[in-house]
Amino acid sequence: MSRAQMDAFMSGADVQQLKDYVAAEGKAGGANQGETTVLLHCSHSNLKAEFMEIRFDRHSTIERVKERLQSHCGTSPSMMQLQLKDYSGKVVYEMNDDSKKLGYYSPEDGWIIHIIDHDPMSLSKGGWLEDVSLVKKYEISDDDYAKREKNFRKFKEEKLREDPNWSIKKQMALQRGEVYVPPEAITDEEHMAAEAAGIEVGMRCEVDPGGKRGEVKFVGKAGKGLPLGWWIGVQYDEPVGMNDGTVKGVKYFECPAGYGSMLRPDLVKVGDYPEIDEFASDDEI
Repeated sequence: MSRAQMDAFMSGADVQQLKDYVAAEGKAGGANQGETTVLLHCSHSNLKAEFMEIRFDRHSTIERVKERLQSHCGTSPSMMQLQLKDYSGKVVYEMNDDSKKLGYYSPEDGWIIHIIDHDPMSLSKGGWLEDVSLVKKYEISDDDYAKREKNFRKFKEEKLREDPNWSIKKQMALQRGEVYVPPEAITDEEHMAAEAAGIEVGMRCEVDPGGKRGEVKFVGKAGKGLPLGWWIGVQYDEPVGMNDGTVKGVKYFECPAGYGSMLRPDLVKVGDYPEIDEFASDDEI
């Protein structure tokens, strides 16, 4: 969550209360963080996104801090300039000595490590890691695709002429030397209604397989383009989906392209599934 997003729904009193909770000692009074642990936000000169509450050990050298940050933002440690900012965003220290420990600069929970990227060839420069419109996409017309001597469309048409019941799953089973058992046709319009009963639009969820997380955007029975029964539309937190909420011309929900998928209810678990913090790490507690 970015600082702007946090400020939008948390008052100053809320922020202070959260800070007191995190900073409190012991299991009963706070987050039970170690005595040498400090929770710092992170920003980057080439990125709009800010990352909240990254755990650092005060005994870590600045060199070690840079190495850890590299695994998340991609900037080489030798090209990093680190600034330590207070709650207001004011620079209080230039952390230029790699041999010094983080604790030397007396950081407090909620302060910010700002990374200045001095690499002229940085992948994040000019928005290349955030603005997908900058990436040239490969496109091919239907006519040019059809002219190719070999393509999947021709392969599929040939297989269906040989076997009207052909499918990729059947092909894979035959290649493994297995007997393919086709799934039973679904004729019940209420298929998986019970599994869908506890799922509501707006709930956070995790999808199996893979543990992909997101938000429920659609709960309902199939329309055109989907088999009978109940379906769940999910907008993933990352672009790991199949569509933009549209299936065979039918718009089930709104989401960015590549973030949406329609799934059977038994694959969707709802509950406390927050967005995964890319900076979270178990190597420091």
